[in-house]
Amino acid sequence: MELKNKKILFLGDSITQGVGASSPETAYVSVFGALSGASVMNFGVSGTRIAEQKTPSNEPSFDETFERRAERMPSDADVVVVFGGTNDFGHGDARFGCFEDRDKYSFYGALHSLLRMLIEKYPSAYILYMSPLHRLSENATVNEIGIPCHPMKDYVEAIREVCEYYAVPLLDLYAISGMQPAVPIVKELYMPDGLHPSDAGAARIARLLLSHLEAVKY
Repeated sequence: MELKNKKILFLGDSITQGVGASSPETAYVSVFGALSGASVMNFGVSGTRIAEQKTPSNEPSFDETFERRAERMPSDADVVVVFGGTNDFGHGDARFGCFEDRDKYSFYGALHSLLRMLIEKYPSAYILYMSPLHRLSENATVNEIGIPCHPMKDYVEAIREVCEYYAVPLLDLYAISGMQPAVPIVKELYMPDGLHPSDAGAARIARLLLSHLEAVKY
């Protein structure tokens, strides 16, 4: 795909917003924009999740789900990139659910609702999902707010299953990013807090995304 001057919307959480990078210019969305020549719009909001929550968060902005924000995004786009799910694992109270769910208060159901909504809003756009990254707490059985949770890998597999159902491409950063913070040198260089990419980590994500999109025949 020729990316120069394409309009690309990024829907995500703190990593898309740029937390972990030393400046807005070194966040992965900005780096990607500079490398590709595309017109990028960043709709990343820290702490946000895919699923609706039963109990309001202490920080109200966390409850601005991906779908709620997608409804407010411009109606024209050549590419829409979705990058989320780690906060549903990290501090969500929604049940995990199963593939048959269509309830926005389950992770599976909210994924179905989000992807269906994006497809209907952007029927001619290339919609891409980027899976969550590894994180230090990825094997936790109780999340940050004290609720039993599935391991991070189960959230990635749910994303893979729902994306496959809607034929939405998945850039599997969990599998191919090269960033696993359980390895000390990787943590130091690419994700010092065990989750958010540094400038080097953000640049790596931007390059992987660039390679994927440039190779797309669309």
